[in-house]
Amino acid sequence: MQGVEREAINSRGVPNTLQYGFSQAVMVKGGYRVHLSGQVGVDAHECLVGPDLEGQTFAALDNIEAILGTLGGDLSHVVMLRIYIAEPARYDQEGVVQALRSRFPKSPPASSWVIVSGLSEPEWLIEIEAEAVLPELP
Repeated sequence: MQGVEREAINSRGVPNTLQYGFSQAVMVKGGYRVHLSGQVGVDAHECLVGPDLEGQTFAALDNIEAILGTLGGDLSHVVMLRIYIAEPARYDQEGVVQALRSRFPKSPPASSWVIVSGLSEPEWLIEIEAEAVLPELP
């Protein structure tokens, strides 16, 4: 298998986003792109993992990791996250920061964070879409 070259870009003159668990940009060479549907804070039985944003964020990232695992990848292959936070959790974003810093300790993906009025279920506080680049198949 051919490898993937991945470089996190965090330029001077723009905010230091590494402290929040994401990079300003990620440059990728090689591999193939995978787009994951939005994942929420539920387990494999579709049960909510808990009422707090941090717990739901970890569960959503666990789901992303599980999907990538079936493709031979892991979270280190994630290059972009789109994070949708429900309005009721607007001021609890430190939990998202902690989850991202924990799951992406080095070379974190780029990301966009959007506050939305709500998600498909009222108890859902976060939904995370991901893009990953996996090594090319032989």
